[in-house]
Amino acid sequence: MNTADAAVPPELIALDAVRKSYNLGRPSEAEVLHGIDLQVRRGEFIALMGPSGSGKSTLLNILGLLERMTSGSFRLDGEEVQGLDDAALTLRRRSTLRFVFLFRHLLPAFSALENVELPLLLTGLSARERRAQAEAALHMVSLSDRMDHYPNELSGGQQQRVAIARALACDPPLIVADEPTGDLDRHTGQEVLGMLQQLQQDLGKTIVMVTHDPKAAACAGRLIHLEKGVLVPDSEMPAGAR
Repeated sequence: MNTADAAVPPELIALDAVRKSYNLGRPSEAEVLHGIDLQVRRGEFIALMGPSGSGKSTLLNILGLLERMTSGSFRLDGEEVQGLDDAALTLRRRSTLRFVFLFRHLLPAFSALENVELPLLLTGLSARERRAQAEAALHMVSLSDRMDHYPNELSGGQQQRVAIARALACDPPLIVADEPTGDLDRHTGQEVLGMLQQLQQDLGKTIVMVTHDPKAAACAGRLIHLEKGVLVPDSEMPAGAR
């Protein structure tokens, strides 16, 4: 291993004693996360499960740099993010991660290609380069023949693939997926999950997915349960379920 490799930490995400509290107007605060310790290796696909109210959304928002933790340490790609100001957090979010949501948030007046190209407007790429990257991302999700279609001309599964392509276009090391198959039928959901697995296996993407579906969670390499703001010990998925 050379010096450059040794300088890269094996974990893309490292949480240490992370707590999150909310002030609800009462004398005491309501703590939602109680000292979370979590390490996610580069190129790992993990599924996060837990009942409603367990703190999954809060943890996902912290991982996605949308919320600040109350205390603890959060190192993302080797950098401690707790002390970063809002501008620095925005830059880190743009460079490191992209989201795939249950609701795709596609702009109805934009074609699939235009929706995928949209986040690239924040980069220094030329118009030709942006278009080429957007086309390449849509090709990766097998939608080369649907580039000029609008969201209402696409099925739910195709819309989710456009959302995945939009996440891929900026080539982030981390993809955060929030119930990506929640409103899809079983067959279409399995196609989307297979695509996420392919991104992890072929492109080395790190994927953190929140899901309520045990069958969806079985597609991940590691399953983590959150119960009342506390992580239950990790469970390695059996090889046949990957």
